[in-house]
Amino acid sequence: MNIVIVESPAKAKTINKYLGRDYQVFASFGHVRDLPAKDGSVQPDDDFAMLWEVDGKAAKRLSEIASAVKGADQLILATDPDREGEAISWHVLEVLRAKRAVKDKPVKRVVFNAITKSAVLDAMAKPREIDQPLVEAYLARRALDYLVGFNLSPVLWRKLPGARSAGRVQSVALRLVCDREAEIERFVPQEYWTVAAALKTIRKEAFEAKVTGFKGRKIGRLDIKNEAQATEIVTFLNKAEYSVGTVESKPTKRNPAPPFITSTLQQAASSRLGFSPARTMQTAQRLYEGTDIGGETVGLITYMRTDGVQMAPEAISAARTAIARTFGERHLPEKPRYYSTKAKNAQEAHEAIRPTDFMRLPSEMRRFLDSDQARLYELIWQRAVASQMAAAEIDRTTADIIARHGGEQAELRATGQVVRFDGWFAAYADLREKDDKADGEDDEYGRLPELKTGEAVARDMITPSQHFTEPPAR
Repeated sequence: MNIVIVESPAKAKTINKYLGRDYQVFASFGHVRDLPAKDGSVQPDDDFAMLWEVDGKAAKRLSEIASAVKGADQLILATDPDREGEAISWHVLEVLRAKRAVKDKPVKRVVFNAITKSAVLDAMAKPREIDQPLVEAYLARRALDYLVGFNLSPVLWRKLPGARSAGRVQSVALRLVCDREAEIERFVPQEYWTVAAALKTIRKEAFEAKVTGFKGRKIGRLDIKNEAQATEIVTFLNKAEYSVGTVESKPTKRNPAPPFITSTLQQAASSRLGFSPARTMQTAQRLYEGTDIGGETVGLITYMRTDGVQMAPEAISAARTAIARTFGERHLPEKPRYYSTKAKNAQEAHEAIRPTDFMRLPSEMRRFLDSDQARLYELIWQRAVASQMAAAEIDRTTADIIARHGGEQAELRATGQVVRFDGWFAAYADLREKDDKADGEDDEYGRLPELKTGEAVARDMITPSQHFTEPPAR
């Protein structure tokens, strides 16, 4: 009999099915020991010795695990593949050694990035030792939590009754919040105006252009400072005759972004789905731990706490197969795309967040999932598939319009783009909306009618708009 330790009971049931009768899987229910909240739990003068206390709820579970281990052939620690998971394995092993349950039995550490039968069996075939440097990173972090928090929290409780704790994270976050709030309070809004002209071609095709020059001087974003200046430009434009100056069209390509990591998943789920970070991670946890699909519990995504943007070679191959079948061969680039992180000190031990099987299409999975799970799975699938698709091909067009009256002239500019080939947009549309733009910013994402140099255009309406600069966002 082999005893396997994982973190959650949901995983324990699934993994036990994969491993069969020779294995018994127990859940630790997360951490089993912690530093007691009293003076002396960390002793800096004694080489940072730490006094651990077994959690009350965990004591009973650890006794059950110890009894099982005493009669087993080996112990396999299969907690999550991150620093906290490594620490939980270390804590469980330390407690079992103290109970003399392990003795000379072999102890193995295995990690899997996805809860699928193949991933679990593959991990079992490649055991390793507990990663001691990772455990020591956890111990340093936990000691710092304690030493900062134990000294800082009482100050917080006195000054702000009802506050829970302060420490390594909260104290720095508070500083950042205070610095930003002071910046917002110091901010002085600056008034500026934009002047836009609604124009029409001789074929009655409408488009919009913004003033960029007036009577020999360039007009930047903040250069029209008040209503009087705006009114002077509007009066001139209402009398002027319009013609097309230069038209420039540049073909460009837009490559896809890499698959999600933890932070980018939280950002996208917030902007596209309206999920809070906590809701995103709870939903991702359920997708990772697995759902019942046709009588079998299967993890639908890889581990969701990661800084790595790369995908395994077999996953890239599966994604390319799914792209060819779902979107067609033209959406498949000649060579696979490979990504690497730009962040310093990134924890790149894991893959990016991706589906465990790219042929489990979101439309087919919807009936097995609740609303939050279905929407988040679709987002993860779309981004991972898009990361391996062909570039989108776009024509960016800039047209300069000349307005002349009484020997003077003003310049206006119209910009737009036309998508010639959607590429990865077909899977993960670029959802930049007008609401996302700063006031006065050109609408590059609209479509311009065909314009020719020297062609006359008609004025429809001139619209001045007042704006104020905004302070930095909270």
